[in-house]
Amino acid sequence: MELAAAVRGRRSIRKFKSQDVPKSVIMEILEDARWSPSWGNTQPWTLCVLTGNTLAKFKEMNLRQTLAGAATASDVPMLEQWPDAMKARYGDLGKVVLSAQGIQRDDKAGRMKYYQDMVSAFDAPCLILACISRDNLVEYQMLDVGLIIQTICLVAHDKGLGTCLLAAAARYPAEIRKIAAIPDDQKIVVGIALGYPDPSFPLNNFERERAKLDEIVHWVE
Repeated sequence: MELAAAVRGRRSIRKFKSQDVPKSVIMEILEDARWSPSWGNTQPWTLCVLTGNTLAKFKEMNLRQTLAGAATASDVPMLEQWPDAMKARYGDLGKVVLSAQGIQRDDKAGRMKYYQDMVSAFDAPCLILACISRDNLVEYQMLDVGLIIQTICLVAHDKGLGTCLLAAAARYPAEIRKIAAIPDDQKIVVGIALGYPDPSFPLNNFERERAKLDEIVHWVE
């Protein structure tokens, strides 16, 4: 696959087939991804791969905690206030996600079903938790972990798989550590749902939008 085609063709997958991803394929993806750039070649990332019974335990825990209204305590908390332009883009995506599924604004049951699917990693047969160490270089580590995550997503797409980045997979780190044996000195940044896309699902096919270059690029000549 051409690199440009992979960059433009990759998209967030919100429904996966039940088909398992062979461990050998996951290893091939991670083998390529480990060549991602990082500050001073520090390679600060740690990746925890959940499949099978461990992933099932994770999904059960994440859904149970969500339905119980448990307070979230993410190691990397989400911003509470976003700049107006970003907030608008996020709002637009939310509308598309619901409308593509035929969910009306007042359809509480439909919205809750989608939310439950999300915290269950959209039925993905594999979840990769990206982690960094707890130290004073968090900002640089966050940049670097973003680079390896992007590489994982692109390599997976090249192999016919799909991914979805899920902050909702990292909201209960204390419970996750009980299941995945992630040490306390590691921050759990985000989850990467990985699997074979279900092409018939509307959320895997809607037309996407991106900001125009003049919105994000500032030329100085």
